[in-house]
Amino acid sequence: MAPFASLRDFVRTLETHRELVRVPHRFSPRLEVAALADLAMKSAGGGKALLFENVEGSSVPVLVNAFGSRRRLALALGADAEEIGRRLDGLLHLSPPSGLAEALRLAPRLFELRGVLPRRRKGRPPCQEVVLTGEAVDLTRLPVLTCWPGDGGPFVTLPCVVTKDPETGRQNMGMYRLQIFDRNTTGMHWHLHKDGSLSHRAHVKRGARMEVAAAIGTDPVVTYCATAPLPRGVDEMMFAGFVRKAPVELARCVTVDLWVPAGAEFVLEGYVLPGEERVEGPFGDHTGVYSPAEPYPVFHVTAVTHRREPIYSATVVGIPPMEDAWLGWATERLFLPLLKTQWPEVVELHLPAEGVFHNLCLASLDKTYPLQARRLFQGFWGSGQMSFTKIVAAFDADVDVRDGHASLRAALDRIVIPEDLVFSEGVLDALDHSSPHALWGGKLGVDATRKLSGEPGADVPRVDRAPRSLATPQSLADALSARFPGLRDCRVPAPEARLLLALLVLDKSRPGEGSEVALAAVDLGVDVAVAVEGRAADPTALLAWRVLSSVDPTRDVRVVGRRVAVDATAKGPAEGHSRTWPDELAHPPEVRTKVGTVARELSLT
Repeated sequence: MAPFASLRDFVRTLETHRELVRVPHRFSPRLEVAALADLAMKSAGGGKALLFENVEGSSVPVLVNAFGSRRRLALALGADAEEIGRRLDGLLHLSPPSGLAEALRLAPRLFELRGVLPRRRKGRPPCQEVVLTGEAVDLTRLPVLTCWPGDGGPFVTLPCVVTKDPETGRQNMGMYRLQIFDRNTTGMHWHLHKDGSLSHRAHVKRGARMEVAAAIGTDPVVTYCATAPLPRGVDEMMFAGFVRKAPVELARCVTVDLWVPAGAEFVLEGYVLPGEERVEGPFGDHTGVYSPAEPYPVFHVTAVTHRREPIYSATVVGIPPMEDAWLGWATERLFLPLLKTQWPEVVELHLPAEGVFHNLCLASLDKTYPLQARRLFQGFWGSGQMSFTKIVAAFDADVDVRDGHASLRAALDRIVIPEDLVFSEGVLDALDHSSPHALWGGKLGVDATRKLSGEPGADVPRVDRAPRSLATPQSLADALSARFPGLRDCRVPAPEARLLLALLVLDKSRPGEGSEVALAAVDLGVDVAVAVEGRAADPTALLAWRVLSSVDPTRDVRVVGRRVAVDATAKGPAEGHSRTWPDELAHPPEVRTKVGTVARELSLT
């Protein structure tokens, strides 16, 4: 399939494949668009892409959930992500030709590589069919979404932000949200660890103004590549050319010396001044909670250019599963070959949606020597984007880590407590709220591989640890509920496993109660007791997300002999957590009622 020249070409293809639903109803960009999108994203298979044609305050239609299923993602990238990963793997393993015949065999691949470099367009590009500068710039006229009721304002959520390194002159593209402050300024949410922030610091050091451009509604491959965790120095436009099998066409901006995708629906041009900051946020983030209001650089917009009859592209992030889970899945599939160049023993890798990318990594490996899993933990925690991973679990090659239940069962069957639990500390994602410290906290490695002779735990007898009488949820609840009236449910996700894992669903009423109920279950003989807040009706996947989001391993995981008590409840100052614990994301009842009616009318649920 030929690559898409623009977002609108992709929209037409989605409609042809019956992957798009047009929403003619009048919807507000404040909460209502996001609420219907959230409902679609959480429906079977990721729902449908939505094109809102009647958005209050704007004549511009809004596209949401365009990447929210495996099928749509394959349409967007031109192939299934696993197929592109195999292409990348073949590229990484190219060897110099040994003769003429070998050179001829490699010729198609070398020709393909020639086509990855972006091309600079001459003449007026589509993204500049309309050019607004000076007093004509008014960002409030765009249908920018306010996604959650606690958000600090409307946020641009799918911008491809282009900057230039002041030393090398190389351009970088990343995806950083933009809060609309007024008609011509936004926040610039550059996390401390991101490339955009590094370039900004270099400009600040020089005392220089930093030029910035944000393209909105690019062709789908470019949009994906703006999210991709590429190694530093790898050009995102070049990588997009590799994925598309065709170069990205670039156009020079009108008011800044930057080159942006020529087919973009909108481009915001402008600059960031050294030392100027403004409080940005809160924002309902991909973590499923609100990221806090904090100072960030200010983006001054000097020009808005766009196509005639443009389409505004957005996403909504929140409690998984959401659209971004599929973008994360693509990254997992595409970058596994790159990861294997550093750790060739890795067979498979999976980042479950419940872990929101950085809270949990499951990896299987071809194990050949003692403590190999521990080497992998330390390697991951010291490398690039993997360094933000909070929990890493390692398995043998016979375990399908992409199967959640199989992975859980294998872990409970094979681990030895405490020998197979590796605790450490290190950097965390800037959005992690579980640690008592900003930007760093506890790490946990779980070695679920079979033990080789001489490894810790190799000589520990593998026997059933817990009384089987506790293996039913009701029996466990009966044993605990008198002491803990807030206990709402007990779940045993893998009763057949050697070690007994219990999820203790708690309506927490006082500090320390989560730890107390987990320790009480351990005293009864439960091998791994995990206290988590919730209701009896909450899906297990939702509870798993809460556990992974809320636990700080060095504070909340307590080893008691050969058992473990985990307090994965929200914490406050009385429990050693002085940082504000954020609220979970939810839409108001009246908004959910309206979008539920429309969803049924459009057969979205």
